[in-house]
Amino acid sequence: MKLATFDAAGSEQIGIVKDGRILSVTKSAPQLPGKMIDLIARFDEFRSKLQELERSVDGWQDIGKVHLKAPVPRPGKMLAIGLNYGDHIAETGREKPEQQVWFMKASSSANGPFDAIQIPKASPESVDYEVELVAVIGKGGRHITREKAADAVFGYCVGNDVSVRAWQRHSPQWSIAKSFDTHSPMGPWITLTDEVKDPHGLKITCVVDGEERQSSNTKNLVFDVWDQIVYLSEAMTLEPGDVIFTGTPGGVGWARKPPGLLSAGQVVKCEIERLGYLEGRCANE
Repeated sequence: MKLATFDAAGSEQIGIVKDGRILSVTKSAPQLPGKMIDLIARFDEFRSKLQELERSVDGWQDIGKVHLKAPVPRPGKMLAIGLNYGDHIAETGREKPEQQVWFMKASSSANGPFDAIQIPKASPESVDYEVELVAVIGKGGRHITREKAADAVFGYCVGNDVSVRAWQRHSPQWSIAKSFDTHSPMGPWITLTDEVKDPHGLKITCVVDGEERQSSNTKNLVFDVWDQIVYLSEAMTLEPGDVIFTGTPGGVGWARKPPGLLSAGQVVKCEIERLGYLEGRCANE
């Protein structure tokens, strides 16, 4: 099953996605939660109803006729790991980290899969792309074992950890540089774990104005998704709808020669096998 958040006629709704069409859960089953985080938290309670809706014949519309938002429009927590593909570590000139390197992204940076990516006034010449697999937490929990890590996940989507490199150098903590408005595009929907049980082995790419910049496979994660969940849950309770950006492969703009940073008018397409793609045009703030 695939679930999306979308705007239609000025109202935020949850939809089931299938074969290029979307069915509004909000309209078809108004007794279900109207916010994605709440639906994730109570998913087991409503699973059979959602499966019934997925099999229904009426009420579907072309997905191109709605405005898709970030599947979780305002996550409770947005966590992101750095230095987690070997080729990206190499292009930074750093050593492979012995421990996982984490930072927070402000939930206000969440952005729709096809919405504009702002080139901010504060640093217009240092905006970069980072395609990433995103894990959306379902049951979550604390002190999750590796054997139970897969059970903590609700599903997966594509993310772009847009980064303001000049601000990244302002501080040893990267959170602000990774949290500018619109700089966390996600989507286009959540592909639930019934369709992708193991996220390791998916082709992942980023294309800027038709030129492939990043290309790898999620099997190349240094710390895989299960490692990440184990580590994070030692420190904090992972809650329904929390979002984990799992790392970017090599090929980021600042490491290219010459650098290939983003500017207004450029189009960034981030794609992961079986999960779909994001495509955002850069625009001056």
